[in-house]
Amino acid sequence: MATDAHGDFEADPQRQAVIDLLGVLAYGELSGFEQLAADAGRAPDLGDKAEIAQLAAAELRHFELLRERLTQMGSDVADAMEPFVRAVGIFHESTAPADWLEGVVKAYVGNGIAVDFYREVSVLVDESTRELVLEVLSDTGQAEFAVDRVRRAIAADPIVAGRLALWGRRIVGEALAQAQQVIS
Repeated sequence: MATDAHGDFEADPQRQAVIDLLGVLAYGELSGFEQLAADAGRAPDLGDKAEIAQLAAAELRHFELLRERLTQMGSDVADAMEPFVRAVGIFHESTAPADWLEGVVKAYVGNGIAVDFYREVSVLVDESTRELVLEVLSDTGQAEFAVDRVRRAIAADPIVAGRLALWGRRIVGEALAQAQQVIS
């Protein structure tokens, strides 16, 4: 039986639920890293490229924390993430940004929905898992960066506001549809 400093996980009836929660979060963080790294490559200047690269690095650090906890529980991170690959992949395929600014909006909106959802779910798990989930969901400056860049873009070209508003609504709809898939 797998054990760690937090007790005997094999005997815990919530063990699989915790593994599932950590698995979906791990895959979300890994996917977030990939998306932000791609966004960094499309950044309009080196300053934005560097800032987005830092945000991507934070996602990867969060992934490592989740992998460590899953390993402590006796679970392989790839096995824990596998059930969520399809749903997350469908979301990313259906919401591929057309440009850098759409990528910024997607990261902001998608991350915001995920944070709210998983913060609510975290009340159902043990305290140490909840603390880890909240640490992984902590603000890395992504929201501030996104809001600043969108405001700058709208100030430079007010026409952009309508396009980005529609894009944001689309992201919300797709994110909610995929959240339902993940839950089931």
